[in-house]
Formats: sequence, C-alpha cells, structure tokens
Amino acid sequence: MDFESKYGKCPMYYTISKVEGKWKWAILYTISQFKVIRYNRLREKLQPIAHRTLSRQLKELKADRLVHREQYNEVPPRVEYSLTEEGKILIPILELMSEWGKQRLDSQMKE
Repeated sequence: MDFESKYGKCPMYYTISKVEGKWKWAILYTISQFKVIRYNRLREKLQPIAHRTLSRQLKELKADRLVHREQYNEVPPRVEYSLTEEGKILIPILELMSEWGKQRLDSQMKE
C-alpha cells in the first residue's frame, strides 16, 4: 500500500511520516546546531541512542532528502552529516518545539 492510498493527500500525515520516530527530531536539531557533524560526535551528543538506531534513522533521513551524508575516502574513513535545504526548512519548527518544551519545563520546576 502506498502512502497516498493509506493517508490520502494530508500534508500533516506526510510531514509526520518523514520525521516520525523517537530520534529523528533530535537528530535533525543536533545536526542543525553543528551545521556539519561527524557520526561519532553526533552519537555522543544523542546519548543514550544505540548505534543501530542512529544508523537506521540517518539512512531514513538521507533517503527522505533531509540529511546529506558526505563520505571521505581517507584512512580512517571520515563521514560527515549536514542538513539539506529541505532539512533546513524544518529548523524553525524544531526551534518552536524546543521553546515550547523549555517553557513547560520551566513552569513545572516552579510548581
């Protein structure tokens, strides 16, 4: 079953399908903070994410053209991740989500 037959042409469902998952928003936001980041540094910043999970989520984000993966054929091999133009469009949404969370956390601390 393809996406359209499952969800119709709803833009919200389409967007959610591209960034669903526990880690995708955090991955995009972290990459946006560094502009270009290597895999191990990204994993370090996203602890306790598992290697397999990060790898899978990055592959999906790359397939959806939200993340760019640059591999340098060096010894040892070097791989860097950055946001594509499509990925950068999501950053204002991520910043609003972060601000919303910050306000909720601040208000809970005051209670």
